[in-house]
Amino acid sequence: MSEESTAYDAGMIVALEGLDAVRKRPGMYVGSVGRRGLHHLVFEAAERALEEVLAGTAARVEITLTADGGVRVADDGAGLPVGRAGHTGPGGPGDGPGDGPSLEQWLTVLGCGIQPVNRRSLSGGYSGVGLAVVNALSDRLTAEVRRGGARWVLEYEQGVAIAAPVRTGPAEGSGTTITFRPDAGIFETLEFSFDALAEHFRELAFLNRDLDITLTDDRDPAAPRAVRFRFPGGLRDHLAEQGGPLHPDVIAFERECPGMEGTVEVALRWCDSPGERVTSYANSRPTAGGTHELGLRDGLAAALTAHAREQRLLAPSDPDLTPGRLGAGLTAVVSVKLDRPEFEGCMRERLGNTPVRACVAEAVREHLAAWLRAEPAQATAVLTRIRAANRR
Repeated sequence: MSEESTAYDAGMIVALEGLDAVRKRPGMYVGSVGRRGLHHLVFEAAERALEEVLAGTAARVEITLTADGGVRVADDGAGLPVGRAGHTGPGGPGDGPGDGPSLEQWLTVLGCGIQPVNRRSLSGGYSGVGLAVVNALSDRLTAEVRRGGARWVLEYEQGVAIAAPVRTGPAEGSGTTITFRPDAGIFETLEFSFDALAEHFRELAFLNRDLDITLTDDRDPAAPRAVRFRFPGGLRDHLAEQGGPLHPDVIAFERECPGMEGTVEVALRWCDSPGERVTSYANSRPTAGGTHELGLRDGLAAALTAHAREQRLLAPSDPDLTPGRLGAGLTAVVSVKLDRPEFEGCMRERLGNTPVRACVAEAVREHLAAWLRAEPAQATAVLTRIRAANRR
């Protein structure tokens, strides 16, 4: 190899900054340039609005797949400040200290507005990249703000502002609407899956009972469709929709657990199906197991074994029911929200916080034991089903 071909110095380094870096390496920010990354744009655009609802500054979020292939995310919050952060003046009446980042900062500064990881984080500190990435990877983005009685509009093309924010007239109410069209020069497909988006927002709604989300598909004028996701009863409402129950009750509870610096919510019931279906979440993010799921199974085994022995459904010589022997028809969801979640492995799919296991196990044991005592007929049906399945 010649000296010419191997020569390399600082002059050959190209430093990419801001939105240029996002457009150059989009997969680093949204996971892929396929449908996964395309959907991630919608999740990022919606997350800011959804966290306003969780903070109590907005009541609902409406997400629309538009006829021209774009996406519109609208909320009824206070409306993002239009001027510079902390600036009061012609850039945006009413924008003053304490208002937080301005609209332009949200749309151009990477990570702007991303909150520290805590129990109210929707991304769990894993994938949140902010509105700036949505802007960078869109062919066109329009932001509309209704604030202080006025309507303001700001437009971008491929992450570059076309002009300064424009006041277009009066406005009733308040809120922020972001409308974007993904860049066909970046993504391999521009076809959104309504079902995949619906599954994601449905999950967020039953994991966060304060959320009120509407997903609308206007792409086919002949067959528009819309679905509203709202679960004021949390996991209990979600599990009540599952068919084929062995017993009518959904066993559900939510508890604050100081020992793990967070909360645990559980809903479970036994169904007629032969297998089990256990799903787990940490800070509103799906997980592939971990200490919260182990705690759920520990608590189930302890409560069921104790009740079976009290009712003499287990002989003295029978072994205890172990977590691995409870799966016949079990349908359960366990969700923990932690101030400092810790995940294992490169994909960060398993929860690793050690105190969580004992805290979840104790909460499940107490609540299930109380239900078993209060509903003896249903308890006997569950235990009979488990014993029969273990004899096979």
